Amino acid sequence: MPTQFLQFRVGALIHTVGAGVMCLSMGPLLAQSPATQIVKPPNMQLWMDVSTSTQHITPARIVDVALWNSKKPGVPATQQIPPGMHMGERLELLPIKPQAATSGGESGQSSASGQEPPKGRLLLYWGCSATVPAGQPRIIDFSTGASVNAQAFATAFAGRQLAERGAPMKPGYAVFPNEREQKSLPKDGSLVGEHRVLGEGIDESFKFSLSAAQDVMPAIDLHSKGALTGSIALSWTSVTNARGYFLHAMASRGDDIILWSSSDSSDAGMGLFEYLPNAAIERWVKDHTLLAPDVTQCAIAKGILGNKGGMLRMIAYGGEHHFAYPARPANARVAWEPEWAVRVRLKSHTMTMLGDDPRAPKPAPTKDRAILPPDPTILMRDPTNLLRGLLGG
Repeated sequence: MPTQFLQFRVGALIHTVGAGVMCLSMGPLLAQSPATQIVKPPNMQLWMDVSTSTQHITPARIVDVALWNSKKPGVPATQQIPPGMHMGERLELLPIKPQAATSGGESGQSSASGQEPPKGRLLLYWGCSATVPAGQPRIIDFSTGASVNAQAFATAFAGRQLAERGAPMKPGYAVFPNEREQKSLPKDGSLVGEHRVLGEGIDESFKFSLSAAQDVMPAIDLHSKGALTGSIALSWTSVTNARGYFLHAMASRGDDIILWSSSDSSDAGMGLFEYLPNAAIERWVKDHTLLAPDVTQCAIAKGILGNKGGMLRMIAYGGEHHFAYPARPANARVAWEPEWAVRVRLKSHTMTMLGDDPRAPKPAPTKDRAILPPDPTILMRDPTNLLRGLLGG
């Protein structure tokens, strides 16, 4: 792909798809508040994100923790953990250090103005079908002009994206992992049991217990069958505690980019390879954006990826679990002033390459190639990452 082509599309997306804003609320705990009840933010908030990944040879099980202590911002804390995690007796939560500001903009990048018109197309396919359904693909032609592309990209990529809901990574928060500890959850580790947060200014009541329904999710056991020039059958073992699934494939042919998703809509799937709140999972399973938790198979339509193959990703959503103390008063006239609150989020995801079809003729070398993104963990977070991964930028 020409460098100008990448710069044009990245530029168009940056101007049409805005980044999500940080959300410091307590999610469903506050969203369901009756209008007449006064609800105050907790003095302390713990975020705990747990992901299982098979993007590497050995499955990675990552635990990310962040603590906001309004009574003593920016001081260390510890999280005592159950012995079944096999990560020692505690996790050390260390303050985030201020970093020097960096100058804006990346060197070597220039404005897209005055450059040659882009080439190629974006072809969108969707749905679990062995053949291409009527009305597909949806085509965005890059040669139709900047204003047309801006609207097309905005529609294709921004439909399901939610505001960022992770803990802010800035001074005042204590986090794990950190510069002192970089441990991952072992293969036989379990979150089940009591967790307790200790530190200066932290209430003694700050403890919560996780059950088997809130444990780390297993790795996704995903299989594909079928020639690349035909329909590709996908199947997987049901993932424990999964509330829904989403699959996405991408490939390139010459100047064209091909995207496919398991959704019943033409949504390109931006923002879906992330932790999702329970309400969004339930809503999108109902409207068939996500596959239901009892689904264990899907299919990519015949021939849409071509004989060069591409990259296939899948995510299983474990949802969110919330804890707070003291409990919310049943009487709406009584104000709720929680001392602390906890949000635990769970997901499992995997990536695989759909390789060359051994029965297909070997073409002469071209710019076509299998797609291996430099960092698959951030590939789907925004359209800029997507195109950089696709085009090797």
